[in-house]
Amino acid sequence: MAMSDTLNARPTDPTWRDYLTLTKPRVVAVLVLTSMVGMLLARPVLPSVELFVLANLGIGLAASAAAAVNHVVDRRIDAMMSRTKHRPVSEGKVSPFNALLFAFILGVTGLGILTVVANPLTALLTFASIIGYAVIYTLYLKRATPQNIVIGGIAGAAPPLLGWVAVTGTVDPHALLLVAIIFVWTPPHFWALCIAKKEEYAQADVPMLPVTHGEEYTRLHMLLYTILMVIVTMLPYLSGMSGLLYLIGVTVINGRFLMLLKKEFDTKEPQDAMTLFWYSIRYIMWLFLFLLIDHFVLL
Repeated sequence: MAMSDTLNARPTDPTWRDYLTLTKPRVVAVLVLTSMVGMLLARPVLPSVELFVLANLGIGLAASAAAAVNHVVDRRIDAMMSRTKHRPVSEGKVSPFNALLFAFILGVTGLGILTVVANPLTALLTFASIIGYAVIYTLYLKRATPQNIVIGGIAGAAPPLLGWVAVTGTVDPHALLLVAIIFVWTPPHFWALCIAKKEEYAQADVPMLPVTHGEEYTRLHMLLYTILMVIVTMLPYLSGMSGLLYLIGVTVINGRFLMLLKKEFDTKEPQDAMTLFWYSIRYIMWLFLFLLIDHFVLL
């Protein structure tokens, strides 16, 4: 579907599942997990059930709004790639106008919940993350520079900070450390997918790093960011934020990450790049679960 298509193009039999797909529920689930952990780590005592449930709901709705905008902006690109060609907007099941209206309702609702239940700072930071992902990254950076995922990664790294601020009302260095972990994890995570789908990104004229600088250059940068990731993921232990249980857990998953990265380096097979990509998603979930378990279990 061309970008010049009108926003009120007629949809074809949209269902609730199509609208659910617009929210990228699997991605949002990971983001909300990190925001939950941020909330639970913020103070020695647990937040109230009302705050915990509603604030994470607000963050999830805001993230879903950004995802829906992404579907609209990327509909031409999505239609050209096998991984995304059946998305509701690119396939014509949901019109761009309806998708944007859906995103607006989700975003306003999410920000409203955060303002009332948590605090205005959480709502402001959440709004900034929506703009960062849906507008700055999706609309501009993705098409402007091969460093798109690096620069735009800060928006996707925000949820643990949002959860932390929802509880404390302040920006804490430990919360920023959680943001830094996701920030340095994002490039090797996403570049693995970009290597596997290099030809499709090239066909869609998206300047991902493997397309503009080649696979070997990308692999070198994946290695450098992975080394940085290993160092940064040690900081919660070194700073006293977490203990021995976290250190053991993160050492194991870092070792596995390095093994899969080496295998992809050796074979240069797309399926090994995809294996690394899927593992990296489990990696970030395990890391935050290790942080959470370590926080409540003395070892």
